[in-house]
Order: sequence, then C-alpha cells, then structure tokens
Amino acid sequence: MNISELHKLFLEFPNISTDTRKITKNCLFFALKGPNFNGNKFAEEALKKGASYVIVDEEKFKTSKKTILVKSVLETLQALATFHRDYSKAQIISLTGSNGKTTTKELINLVLSKKYKTIATKGNLNNHIGVPLTLLSIKEDTEIGIVEMGANHQGEIAYLSNIAKPDFGYITNFGKAHLEGFGGVEGVIKGKSELFDYLTENNKHIFLNADDTIQKEKLSTYIQKFGFSQTNANYYKIELLNTSPFVSLKFDNIELKTNLIGAYNFPNCCAAILMGKYFNVPLNQIKEAIENYNPDNNRSQLIQKNGYKIILDAYNANPTSMIAALENFKLIDSNNKVLFLGDMFELGETSSKEHQAIADLSKNLGFNEVHLIGENFFEVDSNFRKYKSFEDLAKHLSKNSLAKSTILIKGSRGMALERVLEHL
Repeated sequence: MNISELHKLFLEFPNISTDTRKITKNCLFFALKGPNFNGNKFAEEALKKGASYVIVDEEKFKTSKKTILVKSVLETLQALATFHRDYSKAQIISLTGSNGKTTTKELINLVLSKKYKTIATKGNLNNHIGVPLTLLSIKEDTEIGIVEMGANHQGEIAYLSNIAKPDFGYITNFGKAHLEGFGGVEGVIKGKSELFDYLTENNKHIFLNADDTIQKEKLSTYIQKFGFSQTNANYYKIELLNTSPFVSLKFDNIELKTNLIGAYNFPNCCAAILMGKYFNVPLNQIKEAIENYNPDNNRSQLIQKNGYKIILDAYNANPTSMIAALENFKLIDSNNKVLFLGDMFELGETSSKEHQAIADLSKNLGFNEVHLIGENFFEVDSNFRKYKSFEDLAKHLSKNSLAKSTILIKGSRGMALERVLEHL
C-alpha cells in the first residue's frame, strides 16, 4: 500500500493511535518501536480493542487483512503526515527555541483561534513522532496549524522542518539547553537556526524578535520577515511596562496585563501579538486572548498555599532559563525569599561549571535561604543547603518548618520538584 492509498484510508478513519492503552474505536494503530518496546507485538490487541487497521513492519505480525505491512512504521507515519500536510489547505507555523516554546505556542494558538480554525501541538509532543501526530490532527476546516518542534542535537530541526514544511516560522531564543547533544552554545545556535535555513531556502515568512542580536544578524538581508522590538522603529513596537510579578505591556496604545510571571515571558507574549497583528486578528481580541491565559503544568505558576506565595517553574530548566528565573525573582517585592533549585540535565562536560555558576549567582543576587537539590548541585562549592536527592530534602523539610515566605521552585523535569509543594 503506497502513501496515497494509506491517506485515503486515513481520511476514512482519521484517528491515529500509537498506544494500545489509548485505543479509540475505528482508529489506525501505528506499531512504533523504541529502545524498550516493540509496538508490533500489540497489533492484534489493538484490533481487538477496536482499531480499524494496524500498521506493522515485521512480517510475522501480519495476521489479517486489517494488518498493513510496511518497511518502517515510523517513516510511514512521517510520510503520511507530510502527505496530509500537502493535502490540507492549512497554513503551518513552526516554532522552536531553547526556552518558552510551549508557552509561546499556546499563546499563539489562543490569539489566532479568535479568528481562525486552528490546531496546535498538544502539550510538548514536539519530536519526530509528535510533529507527525500534530500534522495528522489537521481537519478539513483547519486554517492554521501551530507546530512546536523540539530538538536535542543538530540536524533534528532540519529533519522536522522537512516533515512539517512550514509556511511561517519563529525561534523563541538561543540558550544553554541540551548542550551535551548540540555540542555547546554554538551548536545550539546552529541547530535551532535550521528552521531559519529551511524558511529562507524556500522563501517562506519568518517572525522575528528583532531585539535578539543573533536573530537580527542572521536575518539582516532576508526580506520575508515581520518582527517586533521595543526600540527599533523598523519593526512592530511592543513595550514592556512591568514584571512585578506579572508581565504587562503595551502595543498600538493598548495596555495588556498578563498572568505570566517574569520578563522572560515578555517575548513569548510579543510573538503571539505579532502573529495576531500579521493575520489581522482584531487588537481587542489579541488582548483578550493573552489576558485570559493562565499557565499550568508547572510553568511559571503562581500558587498560594498555607501562607506561602510560590512560583512553581519546575517543568524544565537549563542555565539560561535558570538565570532568567533568578533575576526575575530578585525583582519581586518580598521580605523573605526562599529558593529550591534542582539539577539541570543534558549539559555534558559543562555541567559542573554551569551548576557552580548558578550557585554563585544565587549568592551574588543576595538570596540567603537556598536549597540545592540533586547530585550535580551537591558537588558545588557553596554554603547553601545541599541535598544529594529529593528524598534528603523531604527528610529535612519534615523536621524543619519553613517560615512563611515567597518561594521559587525551579529544576529540570527529571527532578520533579513540584513535589516540594507536598512538604510545605
């Protein structure tokens, strides 16, 4: 069965599943493989649970007329997604970057959905499987698709760009994330810029943070760009008004107050405003969409609990986002501040230096009560409290009550520092 024939089948059965625990009736089940699993083994179970067809790549699992044998299930899923992307009339906006991708994607979707039928990446399903699944969620009436693209090594964004074939693109920033896979900061810049490379080579449109020196220089001669800036009159002006504690800003004489904490969320809002402006969403609807957005899933959430004011930013962390969070926390008006900082992962040979730099910055910013959690932070030279594991921290908190305070919780996803809340 070729991709065109498979696509006709997909139009008849437009729901895709890759997990037998989440089978929906009349779906197509793609039997993906991974380092620790083989979806082929679950093909028959998928049919019993209601899948209309299953796609496998091992001949011994082709057990019925409802089993479709292909050379590679993953490559077939990706090819089907690209075919469907070409088949649809939707315009595709792709975005990547070191920090802020998911928040920016959600803001863009809220703004554009005020005027258009949109679909967007669910959660952070932004890899070689998530991007195809997002494209396959495009419906007949979808006008704009917002596709988040993540990467932890060079070549990945180029690969995803060729699957999604975006009409527009935006890079949030270039930061110290996944340094191990990218081979340092220059590798991050090169890897994330693969989205710009695709867009410029295909004469597509680029949305630009013109206050980002790297982006501005890379696109200095490119014409098909539309940018925002606080100071450069050549671009759409958006002004940051306040960040204490929430971001407020001004555009086209409209003041907008968000529920987002930290100056690092300002460009995320700007990107959504810029795209709303480009796609002619009424200004009052842009304002309404962003003002009504409330962060969740451990991303810059402001939580009040038992007399504590907590900034929960424990979805992920890298040196760039950690520095931004600390500098923002310094500006918050509070007499008693407490930090819970967890290890940052995937930093490779720079890990020791980067963790020491964060500990030093915490001291230089004048924070007194800092709890450093994880094997990497445990090794830094610091007088702050250090815990080799979260369990060690939990033991400490069970025996020592924390004074009522303003708290920042920040760490990589693997640290799951939202668990701190259980001990306050």
